[in-house]
Amino acid sequence: MSSMLQDSQLTGEEEVVWLEEPDHLDYVRQALDKVSTRRGKPRYSRDGRLVGYTTLAADAERDPDSGLFARRTFFLLPHDRDSDPTGDYQVGAPGEAVDPSTIEPGKVGAKTPRSQKGRTAQIAPAGS
Repeated sequence: MSSMLQDSQLTGEEEVVWLEEPDHLDYVRQALDKVSTRRGKPRYSRDGRLVGYTTLAADAERDPDSGLFARRTFFLLPHDRDSDPTGDYQVGAPGEAVDPSTIEPGKVGAKTPRSQKGRTAQIAPAGS
């Protein structure tokens, strides 16, 4: 599914469950995955690691075409800033990356200066 999520796609979300403490992460990638359950840790088949997911309310509806539930997962890949601070995302972030401090049930996470540049990334002042 598209990395550009909208709040309207997140109906039925009840809780965000973190598998890792998100405070030390500048960003997490978010995706909307189709899974067979409303609750519990969803199956994860990407490279990298699952750092969080959402659970759905008991009355959350299944997708009428697939019969599956749409749930967000939050993950990081091996080349992301937390594992490779001087790599590709030393400054900037992938398109689906958001600041984990902005994530809440039913609301798409936001891009912030922290997620886009990193805590330690700085732009040198002109003339230095």
